[in-house]
Amino acid sequence: MQYQQLGKSSLQVSRVGFGCMSLQPGQQDVQQLLHAAIERGINFFDTADLYEKGLNELAVGKSLKTKRQQVILATKAGNQWRPDGSGWDWNPRKPYILSAAEKSLKRLQTDYIDLYQLHGGTIEDPIDETIAAFEQLQQEGNIRYYGISSIRPNVIREYVRRSNITSVMMQYSLLDRRPEETCLPLLQEHNIGVLARGTVAGGLLAGKPPHNYLAHSAAVVAQGAAAIKNLAGQKRTAAGLAIQFALQQPGITAAIIGIRTLQQLTEAVEATGLEPLSQNEMLNLLKAVPTLIYSDHR
Repeated sequence: MQYQQLGKSSLQVSRVGFGCMSLQPGQQDVQQLLHAAIERGINFFDTADLYEKGLNELAVGKSLKTKRQQVILATKAGNQWRPDGSGWDWNPRKPYILSAAEKSLKRLQTDYIDLYQLHGGTIEDPIDETIAAFEQLQQEGNIRYYGISSIRPNVIREYVRRSNITSVMMQYSLLDRRPEETCLPLLQEHNIGVLARGTVAGGLLAGKPPHNYLAHSAAVVAQGAAAIKNLAGQKRTAAGLAIQFALQQPGITAAIIGIRTLQQLTEAVEATGLEPLSQNEMLNLLKAVPTLIYSDHR
């Protein structure tokens, strides 16, 4: 496993992180799977208080309690469940962020969170108030670093300008290269780490039947999947190659992969050990799918 420094922090994260959202409610082998990931070199585990109304954090905390010093724990806040459980509302206010962090610490059975992330964000938010909440949590020792999870260029620019974020989690894959236009160069310039999610595009680049995706037609999605499959050949999996494509993008620190099975874990880990794609191989992949740009939140 390869490791890379996350932004300006002291965190050395595995180039593939474990996206815990994919774990199923009541899944019996969660601890076994998470421990297997650690044995294979993964040290970054990402969850959120939103997932399963906190039950995901509970399962992750219980499973990693005995391995706490070996792992980097990341979670997120900002989505507040309604009392009747019918859904959630966006709440980036300081009192809520502070309260959410306290509850996440208890569910994760830890004294500190390595990376605490705002789970979304809009340009209309009280951004300075939100930043103040994260800064306070950091000063109190409840979190080590903070970041945001966002695909919105206008929001990302504001946090780069006004805060001390360590990282941005954003969607990136062969089918979604929108971050290349402005976000990745900006974050590279400011030495802010990028955690790429959605690198296999919900499975569309790993064998799932093609359908419309973002502004791509099903036919274009099929082209991209075929390019990945053909390049993978017999020695590499399509999922592994799709992950590798993302990891070779300058500025991306790690790919956060939704893992639910040992096979998915194996494919994710193997992606970090593949021979780098050549310039011609990269160009062939890029030619297969037109580049999109953000139409909103610019």
